[in-house]
Amino acid sequence: MGVSTPALPSVEYDDINPGMGTLNKEPKSKGTSKRGIHFNPGDVLFGKLRPYLKNWLFACFEGVAVGDFWVLTSSKIDHGFTYSLIQAPEFQYIANLSSGSKMPRSDWGLVSNARTFIPTNLSEQKSISSVLFGLDTAITLHEEKKRQLERLKSALLQKMFADKSGYPAVRFKGFDDIWDQEKLNSLVRLHRGLTYSPNNVQDSGIRILRSSNILDGQFVMTDDDIFVKSSVVNIPTVKDGDILITAANGSIKLVGKHAIISGISENTAVSGGFMLVGSSRIPDFVNSLFDTSWYQRFIRKYVTGGNGSIGNLKKNDLDKQYVKVPTTSEQERIGEFFREIDQLIINNQIKHEKLLELKKFLLQNMFI
Repeated sequence: MGVSTPALPSVEYDDINPGMGTLNKEPKSKGTSKRGIHFNPGDVLFGKLRPYLKNWLFACFEGVAVGDFWVLTSSKIDHGFTYSLIQAPEFQYIANLSSGSKMPRSDWGLVSNARTFIPTNLSEQKSISSVLFGLDTAITLHEEKKRQLERLKSALLQKMFADKSGYPAVRFKGFDDIWDQEKLNSLVRLHRGLTYSPNNVQDSGIRILRSSNILDGQFVMTDDDIFVKSSVVNIPTVKDGDILITAANGSIKLVGKHAIISGISENTAVSGGFMLVGSSRIPDFVNSLFDTSWYQRFIRKYVTGGNGSIGNLKKNDLDKQYVKVPTTSEQERIGEFFREIDQLIINNQIKHEKLLELKKFLLQNMFI
């Protein structure tokens, strides 16, 4: 056991990014004394409370593990291999045969007596851990790059749209005109989605776009999408470039989320009754406008619901809002710019997910 000091930092569950083996804050910044299990550089911390949370860490410094941790060390096995081993499916299965229901904990009696295969060659152990550590580094880098791009986008959204003065703080070279004030319905034409009954649902037909088709600001099609008979569709079908907006949802936090529809064939889909679809000559600009603080204020003021009732965004309320708008050419440039940032964010997310899939595959196949 040990007590944390400024020179001997503590690590707690909340400090660890679950499943990533990284810290979300600097441990030495806490400045409080806490009692826990002393660990050395190279030791492996494994959170035995609710093991499915995957609170594990390869220690790169000396410190104190505060809470329900095992501190694993070995004089016979490479520490990096131990860290890789605890992430493998076989170890995870045994560690999750936990006792207790509300506060389940891994059972050391089961884990310590479980048999496993370990390479006798220390070089092979180090090679396995080296590959997985390299993957972890790449995963973390892509995750951080995505966060940086998201922070950059958020900052530029505040600077590149005009304030009360009619001028944005940051703009592209060659643009210096004051922004005009216009009603939103002059920029985008909105219509409500299709109302249908469960009897109209079938295995194929016209796809119904719902809130689930908007994920992290991007349009997606899923295996859970539903379809209706074409004969019941009495509204225009959506097309690439239309903006899909969640207009009603049991969770008020989801109302207002939006995305530009892409990758969909003509005459194959309509929005559902709880959605709005917007058509615009410059959809990228309008979609970016919906990411600004103006739109967030509108949602807070006009969206009704909460306390169990359905949150509802009314088309007429959105139509009559006044917004500041630049010239058409500046709208196009701003929309193109934010589309490029969104694409960079998507690319990093895709790389991140593929690396996670690769790591999962290797953890399943590099251990016996």
